[in-house]
Amino acid sequence: MNPPTSPTGDGVLIVGGGLVGASLAIALDAAGIKATLVEAAAPRIDAQPSYDERNLALARATVNGLAAIGVWPHAAAQATPIRHIHVSRAGEFGSARIDAAKHGVDALGWTLPARELGAALLRRLDTCTRLTRFAPAKLESLEAQRQGWRARIRGEDGERVLDAALLVGADGTESFVRGQLGIEAVRYDYKQTLFVATVTPERAHANRAFERFSDEGPVALLPLAEGRCGLVLTVPAEAADEIAALDDAGFVALAQQRFGWRLGCLTRPGKRHPYAIRRVAAQRLIGPRAVLVGNAAQTVHPIGAQGFNLGLRDALTLAELVAAATDPGASELLERYAARRAPDREGTMAMSHGLVRLACLEQPVLAPLRSLALLAHDRLAPLQDRLARHGMGFRGEPPRTVLERLP
Repeated sequence: MNPPTSPTGDGVLIVGGGLVGASLAIALDAAGIKATLVEAAAPRIDAQPSYDERNLALARATVNGLAAIGVWPHAAAQATPIRHIHVSRAGEFGSARIDAAKHGVDALGWTLPARELGAALLRRLDTCTRLTRFAPAKLESLEAQRQGWRARIRGEDGERVLDAALLVGADGTESFVRGQLGIEAVRYDYKQTLFVATVTPERAHANRAFERFSDEGPVALLPLAEGRCGLVLTVPAEAADEIAALDDAGFVALAQQRFGWRLGCLTRPGKRHPYAIRRVAAQRLIGPRAVLVGNAAQTVHPIGAQGFNLGLRDALTLAELVAAATDPGASELLERYAARRAPDREGTMAMSHGLVRLACLEQPVLAPLRSLALLAHDRLAPLQDRLARHGMGFRGEPPRTVLERLP
């Protein structure tokens, strides 16, 4: 396959209309860039697998970015601010606490159900004027042309051919685009399963988010509206079927044992959903007139809730660079994109992988070191400031839109 060399077609072709792909399409439209979005699922919340039952912890930088591209006004009413974060490990002393007021902001981030963000994105997509959308439509093939990329898609009205100067793979962990570009991915199976559900704590969550580590994996509680919390419970993969078969009382008892009693008794569990956890990292982010974003570029462990936050920074950085260029697929632009994303991407992946490997290891010799590390991050201002800044999504050279202050 001969790589494309110069631009042709209709600007940018985005394959994948999940949370990151849709955000990129909106950002490009807001910047006046012509783009085409191809999504396999129908444009309905109940048919879009990316808009699932997870509760997303959106970093402050993420909300800044969503506000800048006009999505946040459609979602803000359903979001719950996170004003305090508490990190600890079961059976060990010490904890790390981050308080929004101490760092001069009203919130470190917000909790939002993924389906609500999906609904907000769809409402904003409906207002785009330079964007062409095909959904549901399946990408049948990609062909490198002398002047760009040619894609064949099949939708409800038959087959269609699309040409573009820049191809963007936003099509998830098992990216078809990544495979067609010949980009290998490094995979790591954590042998863990994540269960997400909602619970009601006896004590008010007071806009606090909790992350608690243990030998079995991390467990988190995220503040939601009406006094409820989003529960994120990680279990060994071999125990997943047994835990899925538990009745509500048994599941809540397990969550209580893993999380503890900091918020009192946990009750009224909602429907729970399991997700296998694995790390998949593309060895390259770019190819000839092509780029990967979001889970197609990197799927990280959900510890620290960094997946969508990282992917949105991919999308906004790419949109910023494309908006300032005459040729959206120029090799210099794509190399600049890869260079700008490298510190954030590598730092976030190393942080999530390192935390789950160190904080959840059953190694008694590590216990005092882990406790001292938590105490240091809680007591030493430079470490806490760094932790808070990274937790709010400010890492590396971020896109300008995430630095805008919220109104």
